[in-house]
Amino acid sequence: MSESDCGFCAIVAGEGDAHVVFEDEASLAFLDNRPLFPGHSLLMPREHHEAIWDLPDELVCALFANARLMALAIKDAMGAQGAFVAANNVVSQSVPHFHIHIVPRNRKDGLRGFFWPRRKYGSVDEARTAAEAVRMAVARLRA
Repeated sequence: MSESDCGFCAIVAGEGDAHVVFEDEASLAFLDNRPLFPGHSLLMPREHHEAIWDLPDELVCALFANARLMALAIKDAMGAQGAFVAANNVVSQSVPHFHIHIVPRNRKDGLRGFFWPRRKYGSVDEARTAAEAVRMAVARLRA
């Protein structure tokens, strides 16, 4: 998808319909049009980047500082006990423009875990193998 076809880029340009709740030079946040709960907002970079790994280093800090600000603001504004902050990357990403969901949460609000079934590792060896694979990938990326 190109920037010209992106609905979120249209919102940034002022051409898309959205209830904007925050904006600065790095990012913009607006109410999700299909919220889990009132106040559920999407925070996105103004620049078009599809996934977290596409974000320039200089944008990461500003974007996640704004995610922290928005989580507190949404929690307070909605009288919630906490907030859920998450981002899909490619899979389950309905708009291919990186965005962070910020959802007000309360105990017993009906949402379960991460919205999908969770399971334990089959064995300690399976967990060790997965952990080693991740450690090796981190080492390769940092090299």
